[in-house]
Amino acid sequence: MKKIIELQHITAGYDEKTVLFDVNLSVYENDFIGIIGPNGGGKTTLLKAIVQLLKPFSGKLIFENGFTPYDIGYLPQRSKNDMDFPITVAEVIESGLMSGRFRKGFFIKKDKSAVRQIMAEMGIEHLTHKTIDALSGGEFQKVMLCRCIISNPKLLILDEPNTFVDHNFETEMHHLLQELNKKMAIIMVSHDLGSISDAVKTIACVNKTLTYHDESEISEDVLRAYDCPVELIAHGDVPHRVLKKHDE
Repeated sequence: MKKIIELQHITAGYDEKTVLFDVNLSVYENDFIGIIGPNGGGKTTLLKAIVQLLKPFSGKLIFENGFTPYDIGYLPQRSKNDMDFPITVAEVIESGLMSGRFRKGFFIKKDKSAVRQIMAEMGIEHLTHKTIDALSGGEFQKVMLCRCIISNPKLLILDEPNTFVDHNFETEMHHLLQELNKKMAIIMVSHDLGSISDAVKTIACVNKTLTYHDESEISEDVLRAYDCPVELIAHGDVPHRVLKKHDE
């Protein structure tokens, strides 16, 4: 597989406070990297450095094999206030075409067709004229996911996409991401990585620095690197949850 992004010795933070130290990571075509770590450990900071919303204090972010920043679809962590803006579902998704290589100043007939097609693929065409403040949490995340992928990115970056959604949407998101991973690489931050552990291919634990695990199994070693309780979902005849206990 071709390498598309290389992070070399990235140290980053805000103002004079360092959050991430000496992070190294390679991202390849069709990767599916699950990122876990405690609150405040630097997961979102890492994503912001990759999408160039945050300039690292030191280190290098290298795009390779023709990859550019416009090849990234980014779904940031959301808050309940995100749904207050009076804009329709179709308008939100159209805005995903306003990247550097698609910017025209207006939308043409082909753009409208692309919006209708992706909404049909996601099963949300009935929401076309609804405003986002009328959506459920799962519907809102589907709309934002459509916005991210309508420009056919080579890398999809998701920061806690299951926030404010129900279990049914989590299951649907799981299947959506598996299908999308056939066409693009994915980096996903989740507090509940166990629920999609059969979809991710590798795991990165972020807690001030990054520890990379070239496997998808969440082992005891991974939990120890995580240094925080992890919610795991064991699938079987009777699905059940296991919570890793804090060491005293």
